[in-house]
Amino acid sequence: MAVHVQSEDFDPAALIAGLTAGRTDIGGLATFIGQVRDENKGARVTSLTLEHYPGMTEKELARIEAEARQRWPLHDVVIVHRHGRLMPGDNIVFVGTSSSHRQAAFEACQFIMDYLKTDAPFWKLETTADGTEHWVEARQSDRDQRDRWQND
Repeated sequence: MAVHVQSEDFDPAALIAGLTAGRTDIGGLATFIGQVRDENKGARVTSLTLEHYPGMTEKELARIEAEARQRWPLHDVVIVHRHGRLMPGDNIVFVGTSSSHRQAAFEACQFIMDYLKTDAPFWKLETTADGTEHWVEARQSDRDQRDRWQND
């Protein structure tokens, strides 16, 4: 298990290497890297500030990971989520899953991201080029993606 909440950037290649080091039983490795976009709803984004509740955030990420491990036969899972002020192009989140089979790795990675988008206690303050700031809410489509797993 590897859940990290940190302000510093991460190295995707190093995280992938950690998922596979010393293993020959991995048939599938799935990863997702989320980055700050430079545009949202037609406005130019200049920064995204992510706040979190230390302790509670890690606990929720660990819960999401544990649920993924119950649903799929996973060898390993890595979740890294950043906090602090980020700029367009900066990495926000890394999710990596490994399994003997690709479908388990793919589905678990998507499951984790769907729950991170809606249930992880992060608050996102977006700043646009005109100086406007607003809190980013989870979209209904994000909740719909999460909810589809409840019917499985």
